[in-house]
Amino acid sequence: MAPHTANDIPPRLLMWQRVREYAVPPSMIETATARRAAGDWAGACAAARIDTDLDLRAVRHRHGTDLASRLRTDLRRLAPDLLRWHMPRIAPDGLLRPGLTLTLARYRTHCTAPLHLVVRTPPAWADAGQRMSLTLWEGPADDAPRHHPHPHPDRRFRLDLHRHLWDATRCGELARRCGAYGTPGPEPSGPPPDLGRTDASEAPWAVERWAAEAELLLRAEGRARGAFTVRLGARSRAVFELAAPDDHHVPSLRPLREPLPAQEAAALPVLPEAASRVLPDLELLRAALVPPGRLHPLVAAALPVPPGSAPEPAPAAGTGDPHRVACRGETHRIALRDGVLTAVDHDPAQLRREELLVALGGPALPCLRAIDAVHREPEALPAVRERLRHGDVTGALAVVEGLLGRAAVLRDGPLRDALESAAARRVDHGLFRSGLVAVHPAARTADGGTARGGDRGAADHRPRFDRRMPRAMRDKRAALGRPRTGLTR
Repeated sequence: MAPHTANDIPPRLLMWQRVREYAVPPSMIETATARRAAGDWAGACAAARIDTDLDLRAVRHRHGTDLASRLRTDLRRLAPDLLRWHMPRIAPDGLLRPGLTLTLARYRTHCTAPLHLVVRTPPAWADAGQRMSLTLWEGPADDAPRHHPHPHPDRRFRLDLHRHLWDATRCGELARRCGAYGTPGPEPSGPPPDLGRTDASEAPWAVERWAAEAELLLRAEGRARGAFTVRLGARSRAVFELAAPDDHHVPSLRPLREPLPAQEAAALPVLPEAASRVLPDLELLRAALVPPGRLHPLVAAALPVPPGSAPEPAPAAGTGDPHRVACRGETHRIALRDGVLTAVDHDPAQLRREELLVALGGPALPCLRAIDAVHREPEALPAVRERLRHGDVTGALAVVEGLLGRAAVLRDGPLRDALESAAARRVDHGLFRSGLVAVHPAARTADGGTARGGDRGAADHRPRFDRRMPRAMRDKRAALGRPRTGLTR
């Protein structure tokens, strides 16, 4: 059965619409751009919530001045807010893909394995703040942090072949590389490839770009022509061959005549995800879901504006007394006074008497009930939760202060629970960064094992599915992949 769509808009576009609104706020873009323009690449990374785990002085001592200079040049060209804009994300919330190590650039050295400038995302249980880390990976022998689930670079997600997605000096290539001008590449020769059914949460395939992108991929791997794979699903791969009569002809794709053994197919180069699918910003512009002014400035300057794009909404005019309540047959106002949400049409002495009456169990005034409702569950609670989910704590607090005032004391309710949960998860992220907790806290066994002590608490230990497993972990393990059929009672 096809997934339900609201107003015929695919769910993935609704997800990307929320991502573009909350994941990279304008304040982050402005701060990171200003610091990058001043030459402070570390400050720009800090503004984009990217932790830097590399030391240029140590790199120079270990690998030489030339490599350190190339690395410093790339760091100064790095637009960390643009990198966050284009990072891989997962449905349905549009959060960063957890536990990912992604290559930004590769550097040839005198060693056998090249150096990789990589960015890492924490696992899902420690993704509070949606922070990332920037570091160097020195090859299979690198002593990468054991507490990271996937410390090696992922072949499917790599941006060293797509520098226009993070390099501020090469953003002009975005329109050409994503096919924004409608100039398709050479058609695949032979029968059309069978790509199966695309998941509703994933972008459609960009088959017309595969030949040109595969040529760049094979050239980076030291091959002029040859075979490569495209990941179509969790257990589905398509193998194509890039071929041409000679170097003067444009290469074209064609499926292999004979299937390769599984081991040989797994060793082939993998077309990166950024090249195999359509750019989300291009889809949003064509569907008129995001105005060009809401895009990242570097992206908006590179992409052509399609006709009929959604106009940017005008900012709402602020009102001094946004809340009006029917109280005792009159319309009373509730507004911010001295940093606190107050019923301005009631005398302070009367409000103190009414609050004392409520404490003794009496009925509250409609104005006081309205103030209590705004404190506990305001209308902007979904926006606050969305900002907290994407790590924008400053923006969430700004929304709360705009509603309740800076001097307001939060009362028990969903709003306070959301803020406290975000603060608690930031502690989990700090423990993960320090290496003190290597696995999900729920994965610890009931006999007191820890991530660093004992066999049952080892980082590579997978707990048994028995009655001693914590209930949260047991429910999660029991729900994976079930039901496997469409049969229902």
